[in-house]
Amino acid sequence: MNNAKLFIISAPSGCGKGTLIEMLKKEYDIFLSVSCTTRAPRNGEKDKINYIFLSPELFEETVKNDGFLEHASFSGASYGTPKAPVDESIAAGRDVLLEIEPQGAFQVKKKRPDAVMLFILPPSLASLDRRLHRRAETSGESEQQIQKRLATARADIERAFEYDYVMINGELDKAFDDLKKIITLAKNGGEGLEAFSAENMKDKIQEVLDLC
Repeated sequence: MNNAKLFIISAPSGCGKGTLIEMLKKEYDIFLSVSCTTRAPRNGEKDKINYIFLSPELFEETVKNDGFLEHASFSGASYGTPKAPVDESIAAGRDVLLEIEPQGAFQVKKKRPDAVMLFILPPSLASLDRRLHRRAETSGESEQQIQKRLATARADIERAFEYDYVMINGELDKAFDDLKKIITLAKNGGEGLEAFSAENMKDKIQEVLDLC
């Protein structure tokens, strides 16, 4: 029996989502979808590893042929999740993970109602502020860029109420255990995940928004 699942994970920038996903890949045979983009590769980025780099013309052709599960434009470039690799992996019995922002997540959920949507919260916006400032010491981001990320984070967290499940990345080992539990139980019908449901986490979501 094929019980492969499509998982959608969203989290604010700086919340540690990438670290959790890298840990997950070491323990699970899960396909991490690679997004398409029309922007030029940045230093060190490789085609089909970081992104699938497409010309604007090919991107638009793919849109017309319904080749994306979701797509959007940001800062003059287009981004999209290709449909075929996701469908092929699910058909082969392999779980798929999409790491995307809420706008794209809800586009996918509309096309794939059986997808499992998970939002990862920081302990508070204040803690996220501290993480982003620490990261800026090496990345070189300006204060203006950090504040823009925080504003985006607040807007994204306000949509966490609409996800299937919500968890907190406060302490990494516990967060990883929670992530594995959510994936394992969701694949088996979701029984036992009530504590992580968005409905039961709504007070915690609001608390994160209030703890500035």
